[in-house]
Amino acid sequence: MAVYAAPGQPASPISLPSRYGNWIAGESRLPVLGRYTENTSPVTGEVYTEVARSTVDDVELALDAAEEASVGWGATTPTDRAIVLNKIADRIEEQTTRLAVTDVWDSGKPIREVLSADLPMAVDHFRQLAGAITAQEGGITQQDGDMVACHRYEPLGVIAQSVPWTFSLLCAAWNLAPALAAGNTVVLRPAEQTPVSIMELMLLIADLVPPGVVNVVNGLSAEVATPLVSSHRVRKAVLTDNTAATCSSIYFADVLEAEDEFSDRVLDAFATFALNQGEACGSPSRALVELPMYHEFVEAASIRTKAIRQGNPLDTETMLGAQTSEEQLSKVLEHVRLAKESGLRVLTGGVRADLGGELADGYYMQPTIVEATDSLWEAIAGPVVSVASFEDYSSVIRMANAAPESCAAALWSRDLSLTYYASRDLRATRLFANCSPAYSAVAAYGRMDQPALTDYQRRKNLVLSYGLHPVW
Repeated sequence: MAVYAAPGQPASPISLPSRYGNWIAGESRLPVLGRYTENTSPVTGEVYTEVARSTVDDVELALDAAEEASVGWGATTPTDRAIVLNKIADRIEEQTTRLAVTDVWDSGKPIREVLSADLPMAVDHFRQLAGAITAQEGGITQQDGDMVACHRYEPLGVIAQSVPWTFSLLCAAWNLAPALAAGNTVVLRPAEQTPVSIMELMLLIADLVPPGVVNVVNGLSAEVATPLVSSHRVRKAVLTDNTAATCSSIYFADVLEAEDEFSDRVLDAFATFALNQGEACGSPSRALVELPMYHEFVEAASIRTKAIRQGNPLDTETMLGAQTSEEQLSKVLEHVRLAKESGLRVLTGGVRADLGGELADGYYMQPTIVEATDSLWEAIAGPVVSVASFEDYSSVIRMANAAPESCAAALWSRDLSLTYYASRDLRATRLFANCSPAYSAVAAYGRMDQPALTDYQRRKNLVLSYGLHPVW
């Protein structure tokens, strides 16, 4: 067990400044109008820094820098870009503890999650895209005896990206790595709730990335962000929000037929992933349980949920941290109140968690299970899961597919044939069978995950005659 010291404390790996501006043209810039917003840590509920409140003028400065850098960066070779991406990966890996503590203080998620998942996957993604760009090939097609069609890939230009609070650093890597690998420049808009970890990342890699290639504009409200994404200078806008998806986790009747390692793993996955902060859009926000073992499963899952260790997110033993903001905590509490009002039964949790001491004013929510007769009860980005029963295979597929297309689904059964057929019949872009979600950079991804290299490129065709081809 380890408990990391908070930023600014003597044993902490980082001390954060009292103010952050924007990151434009390779350096920190004050906001044009000099406006700032207080930034509160969800861990303690206390203000610990201020962050720029940007305007359209700041957006224009960032676009100027990105546009100016676009020609030079786009003209670099794939090998040169791959070298930069690999150096970024190395730097993140070297400074993992520093970034992890910053991200926890910024977002409230447990440090064990950041250290074991978010940052290793960010490193993996930069390295995977570095390999992808150097391995990418064009093609030549012989059209006739002395004419060929040549195909090559080129960058789009300036890219606008928004990063959600759910996975601040990881989502930044998911978007930045393919955009930079393809030769584009970026104007990045962090979530207003979690801007600090992004700014600290930029400070760490400032000497690796040419000025203007990555620019960060903080504190953009939805209205101010519109000129960024709609600018004629932006060739592609990637907007990622924090909308909770209705994702199902299906438990067939055989999962608890024996008290063994498999059944233990099933309950652990339910408690530790489904009931996380709700930051993952792939988190199974509803559990569909087969009737023969429904009551047994709900009882066992409730016991396991009550055993979740909630506490200081900087403690590696903590399983559930804080909600990322007071606003988000209020939304989750209101969500549960409406569930009760509609007649749904709260099996465990459902209230704000008072952890006392220095954490007393932090934004903590007890892990909550709601018994939902309506299996399509709306999802919320928080540690809340609804459970409902199903009678047979056809009914659970119908229930799961009745919701809008899910970004992910989980299947649990000892019968691999059953899990295979279910994976075929479910409408979800990513499925996990008998395991917790693992978002590897080498796996094929659907709409809810990071974009591919070719999403940030245009495919150019050149028809070339190398002989005396007749003119029409």
